[in-house]
Amino acid sequence: MQTKTLSLHHIIREPKKQTENPPALFLFHGYGSNEEDLFSFAEELPDELFIISVRAPYNLMPYGHAWYAIHFNAEDGKWSDDKQAIESREAIATFIDEAVETYQLNKNNVTLLGFSQGSILSYAVALSYPEKVNNVIALSGYINTAIIKDGYQNRDLSNLKFYCSHGSVDQVIPVDWARKTPPFLESLKVEHVYEEFPVGHGVAPQNFYAFHKWLSERI
Repeated sequence: MQTKTLSLHHIIREPKKQTENPPALFLFHGYGSNEEDLFSFAEELPDELFIISVRAPYNLMPYGHAWYAIHFNAEDGKWSDDKQAIESREAIATFIDEAVETYQLNKNNVTLLGFSQGSILSYAVALSYPEKVNNVIALSGYINTAIIKDGYQNRDLSNLKFYCSHGSVDQVIPVDWARKTPPFLESLKVEHVYEEFPVGHGVAPQNFYAFHKWLSERI
């Protein structure tokens, strides 16, 4: 099946088990990558899922894409462009609605899976728009409260469930940043699992099996 022309470029894997209004899984890649990256997981994921792997909107030179710019300078070191991140948050929220309607997906069974930048955006979208999302698989990311919509603490977050994981020797996003996630989600009374694996900035096989099992029990 051809992908439809929606506001963000994407590729799809239709469910292997055809059902009316299938559950949806949206994949959001990391900085400098593209929609093909996490899509390599697609064939191994539950058959009933309609999988949509999304390309980030900002083009990098000479290749690759980003959800927002990461700047490097001598004075400030490395810092993220939160304005662009918020624009991407809004673009993803809009795209979820478009895709659910266009592909006739179950709007009450939506999972976001993000890696690195895609994970940071998945947190932001789910906590800003909890009515659009059920499950979040956040790999090698962290929560940036500056890009979550104001008032998120007062929203009904009771429907959200998070699987969060990080490499204990991650050289790109320090594991200490990720370790702030469980107490943050606990303060919001949001159901979550947090695990660490002895790897760098990547997804270990045991990490894949862990989130696969978690997801299979919730769709």
